[in-house]
Amino acid sequence: MIAKKIVASKVKKSATKKEKITQSVKAAHASVKASAEVHAPDKKGPAAKSLVGRHKCASARVRLEKGSGKFVINGLSLEKYFPYFEWQETVLAPLKALAKEKDLDFSVKVVGGGKNGQAKAVRLGVARALVAWNIDFRKTLKSLGFLTRDPRVKERKKFGLKKARRAPQWSKR
Repeated sequence: MIAKKIVASKVKKSATKKEKITQSVKAAHASVKASAEVHAPDKKGPAAKSLVGRHKCASARVRLEKGSGKFVINGLSLEKYFPYFEWQETVLAPLKALAKEKDLDFSVKVVGGGKNGQAKAVRLGVARALVAWNIDFRKTLKSLGFLTRDPRVKERKKFGLKKARRAPQWSKR
């Protein structure tokens, strides 16, 4: 009889733990949905805080607004800042994947690195801004690899070497 009471109390405790976990998960989902609603671009002004995209030494801060498809990078249009078609396609890839090219305006500040690294940094920032705007876009953008940051950076030079790994030429005599 006492053993049955102990087993029953353990079952109740485990049920309450499961309930607590499910409640905390539901609360987390609700906060994510609430933050997505807060950042909705229906209001005047920026839709979300500046979201950062990085690639190598390049860093891009991206702001998203509801609009007509304008893209301003460091005060210049997309075509002027990235004159090559390849760079423009890199930047617009997340928007084309979601068919949102003409619905949203982007304002970008980008510094560091070369133009190719800057284009990839802007692409990551745009993808993150789209996910902050609507969480449903995450699955599509993640599967296409637009939400993955490339962590590769130039390795530092070590003492005693010519470059990061290049040793001085060795002579036998």
